[in-house]
Amino acid sequence: MNVSEAFIRRPVMTILLMAGLVIFGLFGYSSLPVSELPAVDFPTIVVYAQLPGADPDTMASAVATPLENQFSTIAGVSSMTSSSTQGSTQIVIQFDLDRNIDGAAQDVQSAISAAAHQLPQNMPVPPHMRKVNPSDSPIMYLAMSSPTLPLQEVDKYAETLLARQISTLNGVAEVDVHGSQKFAVRIQVDPVALAARGIGIDQVANIANDANPNIPTGSLNGTTRSIVVHSKGQLENAEVFNKQIIAYRNGAPVRVEDVGRAVNSVENKFLASWYNQKRAIVLAIQRQPGSNTIQVVDEIKSILPHFMEQLPATMTLNVLYDRSKSIRDSVNDVEETLVIAAILVVAVIFVFLRTLMATIIPSLALPIAVIGTFAGMSFLGYSLDNLSLMALTLSVGFVVDDAIVMLENIVRHVEEGEKPFDAALKGSKEIGFT
Repeated sequence: MNVSEAFIRRPVMTILLMAGLVIFGLFGYSSLPVSELPAVDFPTIVVYAQLPGADPDTMASAVATPLENQFSTIAGVSSMTSSSTQGSTQIVIQFDLDRNIDGAAQDVQSAISAAAHQLPQNMPVPPHMRKVNPSDSPIMYLAMSSPTLPLQEVDKYAETLLARQISTLNGVAEVDVHGSQKFAVRIQVDPVALAARGIGIDQVANIANDANPNIPTGSLNGTTRSIVVHSKGQLENAEVFNKQIIAYRNGAPVRVEDVGRAVNSVENKFLASWYNQKRAIVLAIQRQPGSNTIQVVDEIKSILPHFMEQLPATMTLNVLYDRSKSIRDSVNDVEETLVIAAILVVAVIFVFLRTLMATIIPSLALPIAVIGTFAGMSFLGYSLDNLSLMALTLSVGFVVDDAIVMLENIVRHVEEGEKPFDAALKGSKEIGFT
């Protein structure tokens, strides 16, 4: 059976088919996502839990152990590791490769709910999980700093302006703020002063919560209208906290300032980010799966001047890390290698066959085959990454190898005196591909 005969006898059909292949390939190339690695869904889930003030041993025994006992009952778990530090625990669950990541996430969430009654009741938030993928690492880091404004003010702009607006861009999945410096009031007490007045640390914690409510007050309903009553019950700074009464001793009030002091601070003073040896707020931007990393980064960079116009004059916004640079360099390098390989192959064919027509055929077949591959890649959901480009580079050798074998056999028949058309039919019939 001669597969090539139908294409040799119908040149118009062959030309139209090749033209269609090129057109669909170009459309497919324009829609291919560009990334460093293929979009592979690794079944890995990370669970985070926090208990402020707890030491690593307490986190391991009171938080990590109950969760691990529940996770071990989930089907398809291949490995599980946990790490406990001051006030936090991280559990990494690796599933079998054939395990559906969405189904595994549901099982993990059910296990977290089942372990809830075994966990400490004073945890600020329940344990939460996150699906992990190597390609989900941030594609861009932005650093915000100011030599004059306090870091809390810089954090406010990062949280309310940049993070919210960048997260709405097409292709952006999430924006994390590192080094967050949200305002908070800290109460520092003197144990000796507490013991002398017979006051427990829990009483200080209770007064901090009770004196700072954020609950609805109610409403006043009339015959024609209704009025919502709002009372400003939240305390806004350390000076007001210092005046709060903890208890009464001998008929006299004991205030916070009598057993310690309240200071204006931040929620977590152990978090810090630096840029050029200066404190800064860093935004980590992650892309959506399947989106084009280069396009997302270019879109973010295009709106950075707009953000700068909305920031105070003393505040700076710098690109700390741009993942698209390495992707551009690696993709360009592989594309350059692909072009050089194609040119060398065509040159070698011309040197050995010494006929212009025989050289033109592979020089056309090679780019058509590569461009047509982009249509298949787009249809199958592949991305333009280092591995796919490397595969294309290797495939050039296979395409050219087959073309040389076919051409050499046809040229041999032409040199023996046969007409090119007959030589093409006979030469292609004698070649079989496996």
